[in-house]
Amino acid sequence: MNIQTIGQIAALGTAMCWAVTSLSFEAAGKRVGSLQVNLIRLVIALGIFAVFLTISRGSPFPAGAGSHVWIWLSLSGLIGFVMGDLFLFQAFVDVGARTAMVVYSLVPPMTAITGWLVLGEVLGPLQLLAMGVTVGGIILVVTAVPPAAGNALENRPHRIRGIWFAVLGAVGQALGLVLSRYGAPQYDPFAATQIRVLAGLVGFTVVFLVTRRWPLLVRALRDRTAMRHTLRGAFFGPFLGVSLGLYASQRTSTGVTATLIATVPVILIPVTVFLFRDRITVREIIGAVLAVSGVALLFLA
Repeated sequence: MNIQTIGQIAALGTAMCWAVTSLSFEAAGKRVGSLQVNLIRLVIALGIFAVFLTISRGSPFPAGAGSHVWIWLSLSGLIGFVMGDLFLFQAFVDVGARTAMVVYSLVPPMTAITGWLVLGEVLGPLQLLAMGVTVGGIILVVTAVPPAAGNALENRPHRIRGIWFAVLGAVGQALGLVLSRYGAPQYDPFAATQIRVLAGLVGFTVVFLVTRRWPLLVRALRDRTAMRHTLRGAFFGPFLGVSLGLYASQRTSTGVTATLIATVPVILIPVTVFLFRDRITVREIIGAVLAVSGVALLFLA
């Protein structure tokens, strides 16, 4: 198995993690607010990283990272975790995880263009075709309204705001992925992600200091259900999912990585069917087939 294939498998693993974390953070955010969930999940993730790195590297914090790594990964953490996730998590609350993931159809082309400008990455014709097929399938899936939902999505408050927030979240995701690849092309992906988490934690602490939301944070910590959702989301999101995403981008192009990660809405279909009894439309089935076909093309490219 070559390095590129390993990277693609890691990217698919990231997508599966994001499917779990998006539902978890949507549930937690609706109970206690997206800003509180953002800060708490980074604190939890930092603790998980400390335990993992102590076992794997003998130190609870990143060791051996030079100034180049710290500067660019910190910038990546501020853009990806603070700007990107701040907007994306609020979009989860405003329009729901599945609708918010519409914009993740924009992440692959955004990432591919940014990777070309910043890293000089060039994608071949078959890779571009595969990305197009995958993104097209994702668009079909995430824009299909289940029959049982009727006009429920149209009646959501703050729908327009949520969509725009999701767009800004996608921009943060694309920039954060490219900057993390630039900052740490070879560095341990888990240690690198911990640096991003540290930067994100500092950024959100500043936000809380400015907005004086500490009482809301204390109230959120007392909500056991929200904390259970946040704990699950922190493990599969900032810890495992983001680390796998960086690992994938180190071994294949950032555009391909972003395209595979963007299959989250397709992965969410069976989850929502079995857990929430959602119906599947013909359009969603066609979209899922296209997305899977595109993923297969990427592995063959």
